[in-house]
Amino acid sequence: MQGIFSIKTVFTGPVLLGALLVIAGCSLAPSYEVPSTPTSATFKEESPALTPEEAGTWKTAQPSEDVARGEWWKVFQDPKLNDLEHRALNANQNLKAAAARVKEARAMNQAAHAGLFPSLDAGFGPTRERVSASSLFEPDGTNVPQQTFWRAQASASYEVDLFGRVASTVDAASADTQRSEALYRSVLLALQADVAQNYFALRELDSEAEVFAQAVRLREQTLKLVTRRYAEGEITELDVSRAQAELATAQSDAMTVQRLRAASEHSLAVLLGSAPAEFSMAADRLTPVELRIPPGLPSSLLERRPDVAAAERAMAAANSRIGVAKAAFFPSLTLTGTGGFESATLGDLFKWSSRAFLLGPLAGTALNIPIFDGGRRKGNLANARAVYEEDVAAYRQQVLVAFREVEDNLSDVRIVEAQTKTQNEAVEASQRAADLSRVQYTEGAINYLDVIDAERTVLQARRAAIQLQGVKAASTVNLIRALGGGWGDAIPQPAQIAADQESQYAMTQTSLVQK
Repeated sequence: MQGIFSIKTVFTGPVLLGALLVIAGCSLAPSYEVPSTPTSATFKEESPALTPEEAGTWKTAQPSEDVARGEWWKVFQDPKLNDLEHRALNANQNLKAAAARVKEARAMNQAAHAGLFPSLDAGFGPTRERVSASSLFEPDGTNVPQQTFWRAQASASYEVDLFGRVASTVDAASADTQRSEALYRSVLLALQADVAQNYFALRELDSEAEVFAQAVRLREQTLKLVTRRYAEGEITELDVSRAQAELATAQSDAMTVQRLRAASEHSLAVLLGSAPAEFSMAADRLTPVELRIPPGLPSSLLERRPDVAAAERAMAAANSRIGVAKAAFFPSLTLTGTGGFESATLGDLFKWSSRAFLLGPLAGTALNIPIFDGGRRKGNLANARAVYEEDVAAYRQQVLVAFREVEDNLSDVRIVEAQTKTQNEAVEASQRAADLSRVQYTEGAINYLDVIDAERTVLQARRAAIQLQGVKAASTVNLIRALGGGWGDAIPQPAQIAADQESQYAMTQTSLVQK
């Protein structure tokens, strides 16, 4: 029995080591596939195909989440909006924070990749030690004096990736980096859309202010007319009081618009990374947006939306971490070694005869086999699987939200177009009624209440028409945002994220294109 045992001892070590090296790098992570999601051939609210004139300069997407989004806001052909978008890209603090998060993810990814390579260390210095007599094969009780040793050594350590723990960790870190980059693009797209929406909201308020300014002038003229007629004894003081009340109401409404405009201008300043006191915009009316956006196919939306891409990458990272949790159930193999020089005196340290080395057990390896941990590894695996299931549900929910947002804005654009035409007809009719009422009042055919009602109606109709123009502009921007942006000329981007957070930052897409 003793001879048999010795034979096993001779052959089991090398055979086991060879077998472990053969299976090195085998990942235990489940095979990853993007889960199916509900979709349809077309959008429910999609309008008929657009003519080139209707589409304007909009370029239908060639879907790919990795493709750099173009300067989609240029389809509105507004130089001021173009300038604001570039200012926000350079100075917005939320965008800089998102850029910093990308740098964090890339740094963690670099740290994870380091596990694929051996670690090397070097040291130099003296040690004071006393070894046992048994280690020198001396009789028990032999006095071994203390000694000072000088050492100049280098050490190396490398974990053999037997069951894919390191590889799965690297895959998870890479997916996390891609998720962070997708979230950056999501923040960038949201910023671009917010700037456009705030800009159009500001212009809408400018148009409303112009309407109220005209209403105030008209009511001032009416008050002069009513006052003159009162002085001539044609009417009572009641009409004068009503005219004064209408003028004051119009002036108050105009001030409300001014207050809203100031708040909108302050919000736009923050988006541009400026203090409100340092930013102002001259008033200018809103130019109606006649652009129509082709939404493409629902299936392409999954490749276009950066938030959907971020949810998918989070799911991929969680899948890889299941492999990390599984690998903890199996042995780990670490190769270690130390070599260099040691001597009792510093002068003899670097002599050839002073060379020394030290290897770990099993010819430079340390094989750790887990036996009992109270269920910790089992709990970690269950947690990893639960996180993956959560990310799958979050991904599917994000896809549904993306479809809903596109449908919402398609319906908004379609209905607002028809509503705008109807409202324009209301403006024309109410203006005609107001003109007739003033003429009839001057001739004494009607009383002043009829004039007031007619003027209120035309003011409300004109204001509603301008607000619909603002809704249409905002809905168009929201539709572009829901579609994931545009694919025109790419924004100029540097090769890497700027180290200085105060400098201009625009993240490159090169790493994803080459993936």
